[in-house]
Amino acid sequence: MEMPAPPAFRFSRLLTVQPEDIDELDHVNNVQYVRWVQDTAGAHWLTAYPAGEREHYIWVVREHRVQYRHPALLGEQLRCTTWIGEVRGAQCQRFVRIERAEDSKLLCEAETQWVLLDPTTKRPARIEPDVVVRLRGPV
Repeated sequence: MEMPAPPAFRFSRLLTVQPEDIDELDHVNNVQYVRWVQDTAGAHWLTAYPAGEREHYIWVVREHRVQYRHPALLGEQLRCTTWIGEVRGAQCQRFVRIERAEDSKLLCEAETQWVLLDPTTKRPARIEPDVVVRLRGPV
């Protein structure tokens, strides 16, 4: 998977690897990376849309593509960075990079296709330009 360079606006958050994230091989379990990918997208959405506004939108995952590059270990601080790629109809492409904060070593990268649903009908709904502007941040 070849990821495009991140645009000028990116959303990042830091986290620390906890004991419950570790598997029998003494590194972060692959499933935990997928949770972090989803949680990072969710945290970005919360900053773009305050309470009272986000109830008008439902996002669901259509597809995850994840590449694991290097293991994360207990106690390491990680930086999860996300940005929006192509937006087409009801679909939105999102990229996430997970790096070790200490040295920016790339541990994992993901591309996820999200679909916007109408909250009433639960059917796909076209992503309006104002939503894209808010997710892409200030120009």
